[in-house]
Amino acid sequence: MSQLHQTGLTTAQLDLVASAVGDVTVVADMSWGQVDTRVLRVRAGGSDYVVKAAGPANHHIGREISAHERATAPLVQRGWCARLVAADRDARVLITTFVPGDLVEGTPGEHDPGIHRQAGEALRVFHDQAGRQDDEVDARMTAQALTRLDQPHRIVPGVARRARDILRASPPQQVTVVPTHGDWQPRNWVFDGIRMRVIDFGRFDHRPAATDLCRLAVQQWRTDPRLEDAFIEGYGSDPREPDQWRLHLLREAVGTAVWAHQVGDEPFEAQGHRRLEEALARYDA
Repeated sequence: MSQLHQTGLTTAQLDLVASAVGDVTVVADMSWGQVDTRVLRVRAGGSDYVVKAAGPANHHIGREISAHERATAPLVQRGWCARLVAADRDARVLITTFVPGDLVEGTPGEHDPGIHRQAGEALRVFHDQAGRQDDEVDARMTAQALTRLDQPHRIVPGVARRARDILRASPPQQVTVVPTHGDWQPRNWVFDGIRMRVIDFGRFDHRPAATDLCRLAVQQWRTDPRLEDAFIEGYGSDPREPDQWRLHLLREAVGTAVWAHQVGDEPFEAQGHRRLEEALARYDA
């Protein structure tokens, strides 16, 4: 456990690891380094686990715990995501099994229609668990985007003003919400040569199903429609409704541009600005 003591985990976080899996060896630090979350691959008793620990201001860890407690069972049953081993909301730490495979992002698999087809199939299984009508989610997502625009960012004033005007003029809708991942894209898929699996449920929430397609649509699908076709084939239908879809894309673009600026990720920020221009262009079509 001495290796783990050197990773910056708190005493409470270390205690959960010790009580849940015993003495561990740190195999790899898989943290992104942009936020205060540590993601560690550890080994104990011949098995590998993932320890994810966050700081006091991080709310994503609670979402991930909720996802594993309430929504990942259909994926776990098929071997398509990790199984929760232990968690402590107060200590902001969870432990899951380790799923084999390499991150798809940055590999040829990122543009492989077969992997996108599997990703569509897996997402449909996740979404199909429980849909319900909701009168508040749409308004809340718009309010969150408007709040983002009030935070520090480098969006051109005229662009920010137009986005704000469109958001304010968008009447809240009753929508069907389902369990959503929130960041369904190759950076959160792993592939072992046969099967795609999904990781990182830190943005889990109940939202319209189409929101889980936003990041793919403006990244990998933007230049290769074969991937979109394969994904929709795997999913079984297209959940996007035109008016809501362009609003989803606008809210996502605002969030990307502002968040990326706040964490200092300039390439992702530039992508956010490009996405914002393209999202606004949909309102001119």
